[in-house]
Amino acid sequence: MAPSDRKPSDRAPAGRRFTPEELEAARDRLVPDVAASGLRVLFCGINPGLMSAATGHHFARPGNRFWPVLHRSGFTPRQLRPDEEAELLTYGLGITNVVARASARADELSVEEYREGGRLLAEKVARLRPQWLAVVGVTAYRLAFDDKRAKIGPQERTIGATRIWALPNPSGLNAHWSPAAMAEEYGRLRSAVVL
Repeated sequence: MAPSDRKPSDRAPAGRRFTPEELEAARDRLVPDVAASGLRVLFCGINPGLMSAATGHHFARPGNRFWPVLHRSGFTPRQLRPDEEAELLTYGLGITNVVARASARADELSVEEYREGGRLLAEKVARLRPQWLAVVGVTAYRLAFDDKRAKIGPQERTIGATRIWALPNPSGLNAHWSPAAMAEEYGRLRSAVVL
């Protein structure tokens, strides 16, 4: 079975530990989008990390703050686990990535990959028409959409009727954003979403 053909039932169970060799082998895997037409918010990560690729679930690395921050900001009624990501659709939320290729770190991606990812992302957003595209990582947004001056918050650019918001990257490596400050920024987006 091709990695991109994996169904949710084929994915690794939550909490499973992986060897370094298993994580390295995950570089060739894709993590399927959690998406549908007409979402309130389509969250967009930079690219899958090796743990996400190994499990088949977005933001799966222990220490990633996406799921706690999503709950704390009011997007979900409880904190979801990565293996519960499909539940996001019931809240009008989804997840995709700027770059589909999994890597150990975002700095392994080239500027060309970001730009091509931005082009493909714009096509996806035009097709799915979410109210908001929320790019979780302002640097990824700057590179994907060639906007060197972008800051955290709502952007002037739109894709059709879809507005764009750049959010702090929830990676545990992004230490200058505390979970509370990150939840506040995600909450600003939550307040802007039309229910």
